[in-house]
Amino acid sequence: MPVIPSVSVRRLSQKEFGDLAYEVMKHVFAIHSDFGRLFDEKVYKKELSNRMKGVALEVAVDVTHGTFTKRYFADVVVHDGGLFEFKATDAIHPKHRAQAIHYLLLFDLAHGKVVNLRSEDVKHEFVNCHLRLGDLRQPTINDDAWSSTIPGAECFRETLTSLLADWGTGLDLTLYEEALEYLIAAKESVPVFGQSGHLADQSMRLISPESSFKLTSMSQNADSFFIDARKLLRHTPLKVIHWANITLNQVTLTTIHR
Repeated sequence: MPVIPSVSVRRLSQKEFGDLAYEVMKHVFAIHSDFGRLFDEKVYKKELSNRMKGVALEVAVDVTHGTFTKRYFADVVVHDGGLFEFKATDAIHPKHRAQAIHYLLLFDLAHGKVVNLRSEDVKHEFVNCHLRLGDLRQPTINDDAWSSTIPGAECFRETLTSLLADWGTGLDLTLYEEALEYLIAAKESVPVFGQSGHLADQSMRLISPESSFKLTSMSQNADSFFIDARKLLRHTPLKVIHWANITLNQVTLTTIHR
């Protein structure tokens, strides 16, 4: 199995999760009133586990492919089916919602909640994910602008599509990036040149001495990324960027030349 949770979970209905979230949030509000808003999130999570039965903290899930393994930890899982991500930050941001969806997919759960305790009043949002990884493992591949003869191109394509066949398309991009780096690439410093010569070195993931790769999950503004990638190539010794734009149902492979 490519995705291995450390606990058995059950997929709650929206009503079941809503009832559970109501109970959890009663404790969260009481804890926030008692402790205030200046503690780290680990303090609030631990106190929740002390006040409520069935609360598991830092619940692990392993994602594997060949010899690659990445372990994630969900903040709180209640009664084997309620996922709660705790934050102690200025506000709930899109990246926090994306993280919750990432965990919902990995644990095969449909409903979760992001809770922020740094604000003066507790802020909390439901996050729903009706997709399942099994539905995301066969995306359409668009390779109309892909040059298979470029060094590293086919290795990149084969490895990426193999990862997606194992894991699906909806997970955090950094997971795919780390796996590709481990399996086929190397993170190396590349010199950047300006009008007066060498400016600095920038770390990039190289597939060959003259090619790098980049993953995105853009539903719009792809043309803008293409233009900026060409500019990057003009200011480094690299000749090619192997670009994969990964959305839920489609992967677009593009070879970007200097």
